Amino acid sequence: MPLPNEEALDNENGWVAQHTRQYVESGGTEGHEWNGATTLVLTTMGRRSQKLRRNALIYVEDAGKYYVVASFGGKPHHPAWYFNLDTEPEVRIQVRDQVMDATAQTVGGATREAIWPQCVAMWPDYEKYQTKTDRQFPVVEITPS
Repeated sequence: MPLPNEEALDNENGWVAQHTRQYVESGGTEGHEWNGATTLVLTTMGRRSQKLRRNALIYVEDAGKYYVVASFGGKPHHPAWYFNLDTEPEVRIQVRDQVMDATAQTVGGATREAIWPQCVAMWPDYEKYQTKTDRQFPVVEITPS
């Protein structure tokens, strides 16, 4: 079931919120390219609040699917958006000017092994972040409906 069409709340981190708003308000013409990486806007349903939440995230595209990493800069716990989509996998993404309903799932095994090097190539800091924590960063596959 697709997410409702209502206003989403932006990430509480000021620069992430600013990036997300710029991306959405410009129709994806500003913000898609960020510090040498490509970004999308992920909208999830808050697991407790039941309000829509959106975040700009670095992504890799492969075979029509989008992959994001729940690195949270190497913090010892997963970011809130990850817990949200783990509870409700129906999400919405915006890639440039295209807004799509999609389904998200954490990948492991061979799929994760194949996509992880692409994620690191897109954002090399993932390797540095990984040294800050014992948790393995979840890689999330987002498949448009």
